[in-house]
Amino acid sequence: MNVEQDRIMKDMKMLNYIKNVIENKPSGWLNITTHRLDIYEEKLAKTEFLDQFEALFHANNSTADALNALPTAYDYIRLGHPLSCVLEWGIAQQYQLEAANVISFSSRTMPILAILRKNLFAKKNTQIFYTGELPTSFDAALIQQVYSYQFDLHPIQDLSEISAHLDKNASSILITEADAIYNFDAVFQQANAVDFFLNIQEELGSILVVNLSTKDQDTLSAENESYISEIQHVRRRESIAMTPADCFTALHAFVEQIPVTKKTLVDTSNKAGVVVSINEITGTTTKALVASSGLSIQYAILMGLVDNALENHKGKAIKFIVPPNCYGGTNDQARRVAACLDQVEVVDLPVDG
Repeated sequence: MNVEQDRIMKDMKMLNYIKNVIENKPSGWLNITTHRLDIYEEKLAKTEFLDQFEALFHANNSTADALNALPTAYDYIRLGHPLSCVLEWGIAQQYQLEAANVISFSSRTMPILAILRKNLFAKKNTQIFYTGELPTSFDAALIQQVYSYQFDLHPIQDLSEISAHLDKNASSILITEADAIYNFDAVFQQANAVDFFLNIQEELGSILVVNLSTKDQDTLSAENESYISEIQHVRRRESIAMTPADCFTALHAFVEQIPVTKKTLVDTSNKAGVVVSINEITGTTTKALVASSGLSIQYAILMGLVDNALENHKGKAIKFIVPPNCYGGTNDQARRVAACLDQVEVVDLPVDG
């Protein structure tokens, strides 16, 4: 058996196993957002789940009882959850990567912002190559104005165009809109000098692969690896992982190796009813914005206020009043914003009783 045949056999074994897993999954994997805190140890989080999941894979054990006994993978869907871990693990297996190198987002733009944030502190430029159109929510001028992120946009028709523009002193991101959101074959084969591959899909979100086998391999391998925890922390504080329902959709396509067929899982009448209720409860007629999580909407409010202050109060300091002894996520997020922007600082206001 040659190397290629061996790889195909291993891929089929992995895909068949995941197919059995999604058929036998515990109902909570799909239906709850805070998973089994009674079997959760935060410092081990995702690694403990995947270590035991891999042990089941090698034992070819995908029974419902075995899956239900697995420890919790993270604690909220903004950090990750069992189905996002399985999806990321499966993609990593297909490309002989560590599972940590694959990070799913419900957002199509937040993984880009995560890399830009890291490069702001490293004083490093970012090259963004993309096929087709950028997400409509990625307003390049606004992002540069509000965040002071430095990047260059490079629209391309073909992956072969990248090499002529690649700057070895900058980070490079390749964004591809893909119905088969899990498939990175073309980019690994034709654009392996790029640091980050981002597949986006309008309904599901995005999947980011941190490429550790790039140009100047030894140096960049370690350098790119340092981005992983930073990107995951942006997902933890400003966004969420691809949702359980959307991961479930992506996994079905992944095991069959077909494009994603999106099923509408949100009843639009219910969503409209929520917006009406918000207006009734608050006694307002303002358009309600519904976010994926509390920290997501808080982040949107913070950055919206920063944008407004920059436009309407030029040159003035911007201060966030934060109760330091209240919820940790709120504290951390406000300080993360202040760390990025010279004109923003946090004012601590302790609250007791």
